[in-house]
Amino acid sequence: MAVTIPERNPHEWPPSLALIDVLAKSARGPKRQGAFALWLTLRSALDLCLEPTLPERAHRRRIAALERRISSLTLQPPLRRALAGALADLRDPAPDTAARVLRQLVAPVGDTLGQAVKEMVREAVETAQQCAARRAKGG
Repeated sequence: MAVTIPERNPHEWPPSLALIDVLAKSARGPKRQGAFALWLTLRSALDLCLEPTLPERAHRRRIAALERRISSLTLQPPLRRALAGALADLRDPAPDTAARVLRQLVAPVGDTLGQAVKEMVREAVETAQQCAARRAKGG
């Protein structure tokens, strides 16, 4: 079931809030840091759905800050590789970027953080696809 797109704050979407709950329940270590890195990446991807869009310069700065923050975390190798690819793709602020970035995270997230988190990311992919479709229609 797809999540409906709220008009104002994409960070109030259920996948983003559910990841905060996962963070709160996780013990310290690579799994918790992986959930934190995923949450940061999810937020940056969903920012591409904001209306009005962020200025290009602000977007570039946010992605650079995200790269710096994620590089300091201890992550499991499959998730680290997937996030590196996601960060490279996030440099493009096109409307369909969010869905593409989140889609490539689904399998590694399932392997490293579990099936529940994988389902959260799938919901975020569907939400991002709705956003891209709405933008493609011009409204």
